[in-house]
Amino acid sequence: MVALPIFIVLMAVLIGVSMNTRVKWDYEPTGQHLQTLASSTAISFANANGEGAANLPARDTYEVQQHYETLDVREPSTGDVQHIKILVREPKAPHVSNLPGVVFMHGAGYGTCDNSFGDVATALSSAGIVTAVLDKPVWNTNDATRDYPGSAYAYDQVINLVRGMSNVDAKKVGIYATSESTWISSYLLEQDHNIAFQVLLSPMVFSPRVALGFLAAQDFALAGAHDGYQSIVRRVFSFDTAMFGLTNIDLNTLNPQAYSIPTLVAYGSKDVMTAQVEGVKEILKNAHEAGNRNVTIRSYPVANHVLRLGNEANAGTPLADNYVNDVIAWTNGTADGLKETTPAIAGSELYQSIAVPTDLHAQRSMTIYAVVIHLLMALMLVVTLIIWLVAVIRWIVDRVRKRPRHSTLGFQNGFGKAMLTLSVVTMAMLVLFFAGFGEVVMGVVQLAWGSAPTDDPGVMYWSWPVIQIVCVVVVWAWSLVFRRMIEVASLRGIAQWPMRKGAVREIVRGERPVLATTRLGRVLFWVSAATMFTILLVFAFWGVFVY
Repeated sequence: MVALPIFIVLMAVLIGVSMNTRVKWDYEPTGQHLQTLASSTAISFANANGEGAANLPARDTYEVQQHYETLDVREPSTGDVQHIKILVREPKAPHVSNLPGVVFMHGAGYGTCDNSFGDVATALSSAGIVTAVLDKPVWNTNDATRDYPGSAYAYDQVINLVRGMSNVDAKKVGIYATSESTWISSYLLEQDHNIAFQVLLSPMVFSPRVALGFLAAQDFALAGAHDGYQSIVRRVFSFDTAMFGLTNIDLNTLNPQAYSIPTLVAYGSKDVMTAQVEGVKEILKNAHEAGNRNVTIRSYPVANHVLRLGNEANAGTPLADNYVNDVIAWTNGTADGLKETTPAIAGSELYQSIAVPTDLHAQRSMTIYAVVIHLLMALMLVVTLIIWLVAVIRWIVDRVRKRPRHSTLGFQNGFGKAMLTLSVVTMAMLVLFFAGFGEVVMGVVQLAWGSAPTDDPGVMYWSWPVIQIVCVVVVWAWSLVFRRMIEVASLRGIAQWPMRKGAVREIVRGERPVLATTRLGRVLFWVSAATMFTILLVFAFWGVFVY
């Protein structure tokens, strides 16, 4: 009659938190397909006169020579200057001129001109294309604060450098953008309307909030994570990051200008990071709005997000079969203004597992609550740790001085053992929660690098229901503890009306204690109990009590 109502109230609070922090997410339609017009990815062009196939330079037509250039590029928004090194590769043919040029744009990370795009750039240069790979322009930014408009300005400086080379036709300089840099290319095409063409490798297409939300949701599912861990994605990508000065997540980079020039889009069938079906539809829609019908789509079987055949973490992982040859043929043919004779969409069938969450948006109230409850948990954990250390030190001193064993904390009626047991169990669940989530993250990273999903998801699946069950047991156990407190308090004259005179004074002074005879013991109990409840509130925020 006493414990059950307490349990119901506590569970109602925790379930209410889980329910009110849920983010609706429509995964439909699932399993989307887009048929290609041919299985071969080969790209060919007609001669300028329209008769027969064009004979374009292929790989290894020329020897390749290289040299370095340097630029001091100023970030427009801050004035910071980055000394950028540029590796230029060009055909070793002194009498060849009017060549096309390609500037490579980095994806996520901190690539340099020496460790990025080496095989692709060398292959293109051996086919008569001047290439330039630069150190990624980052200035003082990080992955969360990347300056995309500023990066576009930096890449444009390199484009102008290539345009000014004596063996390059300034009207034939394009870009090769991959993954994250396909957001930058949108700004670049707004700034520079003279870029001749673009190769987009695994374009993200949608805004960072939507594109990354899709990526995480799909990969959590593929990795085998429990639905509970998958629900974390919805909350994370509904945070209002603008509160912390992080506005990149809601950049609007999907516009017709971004696809207004001849475009080659390349995907890998094993790419688990991009929404390929809806992405292609949006690219074509925006290109057509811009009056551009010159869009070529290629999908390569077995290839991953960076068009490699296997785990990207392993050195020397090869590129997809024929990919480089296709890029060479398309670049040379497009730069010469020839008409493509092969199908616009070809290769393996395009597939997308779930719908793109285009309705994702910032939720400020949920974000504020999340920050408050997590900071409160961290603060309470620190305070609890300090008090426990004080208790341990006091216990050691009392043992040295040979004081009675119960003089340190003086817990009564079994409350000390109950508090210790429940605190240890709750902390163990917190560790298990982080372990399960960490396993999910590692699984997603492995997928991104090109590994196959594991057959046995292990802790990333079973840890969630274990946490749920134990949390409910812990709440019931705390209900029994509080019931026992009420029982003991009633024996001390507290839980009665009218209250026995002097009862409160006796309990506060430890003369007739409910919890402990010492102030340290009572403080330790209540601080520990409050800390464990904040941990349960954190669990509730992430959906432990509803999924």
